[in-house]
Amino acid sequence: MQKNRMEKVLEYFTIDGAVGGSQAWFHNVVMYMGGCAAATACDSSIYFALHKGWTNLYPFDIHHLTKEEYVRFAMKMKPYLKPRVGGVKKPSMFIEGYAAYLKDVGNKTLHMEAFEGERSDKEAEHYIKQQIDRGYPVPYLMLRHQDARYKDFEWHWFLCYGYEIRDDRMWIAVATYGQKSMLLLQELWNTGWEEKGGMIGFY
Repeated sequence: MQKNRMEKVLEYFTIDGAVGGSQAWFHNVVMYMGGCAAATACDSSIYFALHKGWTNLYPFDIHHLTKEEYVRFAMKMKPYLKPRVGGVKKPSMFIEGYAAYLKDVGNKTLHMEAFEGERSDKEAEHYIKQQIDRGYPVPYLMLRHQDARYKDFEWHWFLCYGYEIRDDRMWIAVATYGQKSMLLLQELWNTGWEEKGGMIGFY
């Protein structure tokens, strides 16, 4: 029997069987290649529209999610978190873009703060647990990683929506490319590179 096991996974959403949205659905080449920040903002918006009642964050029918409307939504988000050379490579860039979207749709309730990648893995664990326990998903940015197992997550934004603590080690549930993955946070966070990513805290 495992000791000290604890978990919390937020009620997420699916679109035609996919866990969250996927940038692989984008027809626009630039968004297909580099639309992960916009997709993460879209997924956050849909989550809040469904579970916080902020329906102005999603421009279509929140109770009938479709791939087609998700793609249209992503194109609406594109000007705020547009793909660029080097990507949306800092939490502050995500905050600036998504805050502009929130302002334009009239949401004055949701705010953000940056959790920088230079902080320790223990601080990151505590922060994710705190956010998930409060009912907020966590946008996560990873830049490079020396472990090839994480190559699909390099230079990539994705959304953390749950955690599981197994024998004092935290695994996080993340959604990206329409799929759920369980990742060991300590390994994910310690990339082995000086240039770090980080996370976004909603409040």
